[in-house]
Amino acid sequence: MNPNHKIESDKLADWLAKKIVEEIEKRANEMAKQKNEELKKVRKEKNEELKKVRKELKQIITDKDKMLKKVMKEKKEELEKGNSALITKERQSTYELQEAHSELIRGFRDLSGEGSVIGVKRMGEVDEKPFLKVCEQRFNGENVGLQHAMLCSEWQKNINDSAWYPFKLVVTGEKMKEVVDDEDEKLKKMSEEWGEDVKNAVTTALEELNDFNPSGRYSVPALWNFEHGRKATLSEGIVHMTQQIKNLKRQRT
Repeated sequence: MNPNHKIESDKLADWLAKKIVEEIEKRANEMAKQKNEELKKVRKEKNEELKKVRKELKQIITDKDKMLKKVMKEKKEELEKGNSALITKERQSTYELQEAHSELIRGFRDLSGEGSVIGVKRMGEVDEKPFLKVCEQRFNGENVGLQHAMLCSEWQKNINDSAWYPFKLVVTGEKMKEVVDDEDEKLKKMSEEWGEDVKNAVTTALEELNDFNPSGRYSVPALWNFEHGRKATLSEGIVHMTQQIKNLKRQRT
């Protein structure tokens, strides 16, 4: 073979090989580009689907939230109506109990006699017995009645005087409570002048006012259990009044 022909043949072979490689690279690049475009398209479609799903989920959550809020609002309104009805019923029951208590007090004023176990006591009204006792010890004759009346009247006036506030706060358990302050100057002076029994009578009246009529400084009637020295329950009052009525009926027959 002619050397020149061999050279030309090799050049042609190299050129062909180069062209084949270029063609292969070109096709590979085109295929890669096509696949990349297809992948982008798929990703775009998937992203659109995902956005759609997210939008649907968001709408579902929004609808559920609205429904939940609506249900909660309805339940709240139902509870408020029920609570309002209970409060009204409780107020009505309290009013009826107060009315029954007041009626019992009015009835006991007519039915109860001296030494009755259940009766009416004026809360905040000073007990006159200690005053009478001390007046009998210090005064003679007609002066006893006069001094006793003046002394009781003076201290009842003091007890009803809102400007005089002989109370202090003390802690009992986890609560704060108002009690009579034994260190009050007026009470201390009274104890020195008239004795401890008279002071205790005034202290008791002050405590009763603070318990039974804290908004005012005047005595109020209360159904009282004299046997146990405490406020009588409504049932105790009804039972006792029923017995009193039965006794009256027996006396009339």
